[in-house]
Amino acid sequence: MTETYEVVVVGGGPAGLSAALVLGRARRRTLVVDAGEPRNAPSAHLQGYLSRDGMPPAEFLAVGREEIARYGVELVRDRAVDATRAEDFTVVLASGRTVRARQLVVATGLKDELPPVPGLAERFGRDVIHCPYCHGWEARDRATGVLASSPTSVHQALMVTQWSKDVRFFLHEVRETELADEDRRRLAAAGVTVVPGPVAEVLAEEDRLTGVRLADGMVHDREVLYVAPRAVPQNALLVRLGAELRETPFGSFPVLDERGLTTVPGLWAAGNAGGFAEQVVNAASRGYRAGAAINGELLFADLDAAVRV
Repeated sequence: MTETYEVVVVGGGPAGLSAALVLGRARRRTLVVDAGEPRNAPSAHLQGYLSRDGMPPAEFLAVGREEIARYGVELVRDRAVDATRAEDFTVVLASGRTVRARQLVVATGLKDELPPVPGLAERFGRDVIHCPYCHGWEARDRATGVLASSPTSVHQALMVTQWSKDVRFFLHEVRETELADEDRRRLAAAGVTVVPGPVAEVLAEEDRLTGVRLADGMVHDREVLYVAPRAVPQNALLVRLGAELRETPFGSFPVLDERGLTTVPGLWAAGNAGGFAEQVVNAASRGYRAGAAINGELLFADLDAAVRV
């Protein structure tokens, strides 16, 4: 038996919950499908969200789920495995359940793929970090490393000097000759030490990062290591439904208008499903905007249909 909703939101992170909150308050019958795999799960706290700074991500999501429930929004712990579009959207869940919706929001985010350096993944979200705006204050004035994943990692190495003046830039698999002359000058001006050669291992003792060992055996004592994970957009549903994608240095993301609508009528993307650089506060804002726009779309579609009768 297929259940029908006005809106189905796939993804129960900040973007999906925010969209659902707006829709619930607008008295729209809404379902949130949440696979329970938040991108920021490794982090102990979220930062930079006014009034929520320092809040554990799991607590943030728990509060969000409580809030949408007040307005009759349903939430199911499941995974959307397929979707098709005819007059409405039909979404198939991993449990075998099938639901229909007039509008569909994809807020499935992205996954971070880390370089295959031993010891790196175990520390990710603690003292192996990726974003100075998320973690820079907590890592301030500590012995800091930046692991290059491409020549563009120079930007990350330069940025973190705002929070620490003891920065070593580990080129890893990037050759020194790949660095632009302007980047070399900026690194020198910022006081960043450039360390050539591949990194063999991230070292830790007593549950804290202690250093970086190079392939030649040399160890650099470090307390914090920044890394730029490879972003893998979770865009299978968008592709399945025919949304136009745009290629970026960070992967393929949907072409969106200012509200979050894709090139497929009734199909929306919010949060990191729509772009790489959405922090929690930005993702929630994008979800809010999409939710408000969807309510307007439904309202005027119904009014126009009534006029035609």
